[in-house]
Amino acid sequence: MMTKQTKRAIVVGASSGIGQEVAKRLIGQGWTVGVGARRVERMQDMGAAAVERIDVTSSEAPEALERLIRQTGGMDLFFYASGIGKQNRELGEDIELATMQTNGVGFTRMIGAAYRFFARQGHGHIAAITSIAGTKGLGPAPAYSATKAMQNVYLQALEQLANSRGLDIRFTDIRPGFVDTALLSGDEHYPMMLRPEKVADEIITAINGCRHIRVIDWRYRILTALWRRVPRWVWRKIKL
Repeated sequence: MMTKQTKRAIVVGASSGIGQEVAKRLIGQGWTVGVGARRVERMQDMGAAAVERIDVTSSEAPEALERLIRQTGGMDLFFYASGIGKQNRELGEDIELATMQTNGVGFTRMIGAAYRFFARQGHGHIAAITSIAGTKGLGPAPAYSATKAMQNVYLQALEQLANSRGLDIRFTDIRPGFVDTALLSGDEHYPMMLRPEKVADEIITAINGCRHIRVIDWRYRILTALWRRVPRWVWRKIKL
């Protein structure tokens, strides 16, 4: 059990939405929190111990993370909330490649950096927001659902790797449904929209409980359980 003095968290993607809400809750629980994102100005008044500009698509992002860890005084929890997503029914190349760069390469870059830090330290907890979109390939958002499936499998693989090496690194894969944040702003209609505050509360519960996977909320747990049972030949005929 961590003491208050050793509860140090880094939140990447803390400039808005779920990441910001989670950072605020960790600070409220007595954690020493360092925050990072591209938009530094949006993190200045959060009460964080340290603030760092981190662009996960940049090759320099791991060095920025190391600076943030030092400024925070260490890291026991790494919470990752960065990502982009957009419906792309016309399969625009720029949207697909940007999604792959952020959700694929950026995710791998930052989760890998956190894993290596915890491997050197000997312990830690990696929690990341993925999505229910990784459950099945979603026609309206091909790159988004593909990268979310990749994230699910990557965390699972690292969990196995850490266990095989005898490392005390815990993992929490957080899979929300549609959340009312800037990520889903626009003209599209999304059913069963969740409030970021409610999602953040469930995330904190999952982190404190060291959950391996947490689908948010109960309606999406039912939905994804049903999705998994749909045969491929039926799924490809469904119009979303």
